[in-house]
Amino acid sequence: MDEQNKKIEEFYKNLEEKLNSTDEWPTLYMFKFIIPNDLHKLALVEKLFDKETASMYTNESKTGKYISVTAKEMMLTPKDVIKKYKNASKIEGIIML
Repeated sequence: MDEQNKKIEEFYKNLEEKLNSTDEWPTLYMFKFIIPNDLHKLALVEKLFDKETASMYTNESKTGKYISVTAKEMMLTPKDVIKKYKNASKIEGIIML
């Protein structure tokens, strides 16, 4: 495993530990992302969440270059949160907050 992958895995491990210690599960979890203003990328982010149970809000930046996305969805475990972030990380240009 290269150094970059080690750092990423360590990040997710630390995030899971924090989630385990701070929240009761299941919980309504809020995800925040910033993406380039591209309808295809927005569709990819929307596809990460269940349309029936998640709520999603978008806001275009003042310059119109970016879209912020806030999504709230019931997560059963910290591992479910990690899985969402890992899937989101596959979207080119996404910033996960």
